Amino acid sequence: MLLHLLASLVIGALSGAIANSIMHGSPKGFFQNALLGIVGGLVGGFLGNLLGIGGGGWISSILLAIGGSCLVVWLARKIVK
Repeated sequence: MLLHLLASLVIGALSGAIANSIMHGSPKGFFQNALLGIVGGLVGGFLGNLLGIGGGGWISSILLAIGGSCLVVWLARKIVK
């Protein structure tokens, strides 16, 4: 359980940093990127399950988290404007 939580945090931080780079965001700290990645992972995992994709291991988890994080960043930018 603890190992799974730690792995989720690492994947979240990694995917948040990658999504921030893809979306040309301003440099953020570790915790902001981790939070972005975790929220993005939840969104990406939910959408992946809805579409019947995902569940193929840690690579698909990272890709779904990156996609979800990019979607969260895009939506946040639209809401703020």
